[in-house]
Amino acid sequence: MKNKTPIAESAIPSQTIDNTVPVDAKDLAILRLLQTNARMSVAAIAESVQLSTTPVHERIKRLEASGVIKQYAALLDGAKLRKGLMVICYVSLNQHSKKSGSQFIKLINELPEVVECYSISGEFDFMLKIVTEDMNSYYHFHVNKLSQAENIGQVQSVFIMGVVKQTHEMV
Repeated sequence: MKNKTPIAESAIPSQTIDNTVPVDAKDLAILRLLQTNARMSVAAIAESVQLSTTPVHERIKRLEASGVIKQYAALLDGAKLRKGLMVICYVSLNQHSKKSGSQFIKLINELPEVVECYSISGEFDFMLKIVTEDMNSYYHFHVNKLSQAENIGQVQSVFIMGVVKQTHEMV
C-alpha cells in the first residue's frame, strides 16, 4: 500500500462529528414505509403507524427539513433502458491536494455515466459506480473520459456479473 496524503477536507462534502437527528419509533416506522413506497399517501402512512394525518404530515416535513429524507426518487431497471452494464471502478490520484481532489470531484459530477462516487480509504482514493449500455460504451467512457482526466494514477475496473442484493433501505 502506498503512502499518501488524504484528500483535502473541502474536496469532500463536510459533515459534523455528530450530525444525527433524533428520531423515535414512529419516525422510524414512517421512514420504513416511505423507503418501501415513497408515493404512499399520508393517510395510508397514518393508518399504518396509528397516528392521525396531521402529526404524520408534520413528522415527514420535519424529517425532510432536517435532511433525514434527502429526496424521493424512482428506482429504474437499467437493462430495460439500455444501461445494462454496471461497473465498479477504483481510482487513485497521483497528487492528493485540495485542488486536485476538487478537480476530480468536479469532473465526476459532470459525467452522467457515474451514478455514485465514494471517497474511500486504502490503496485507492475513490470508488465509482458506473452504468453504461455495454462493454463498448464502457471502453469509450474509460478511454475518452475518465483516463483523460488530469491527475489520474491507477484505475481498476470490476464488472458486475449479477446483482445479489440491492436496496436503498437503511432503517
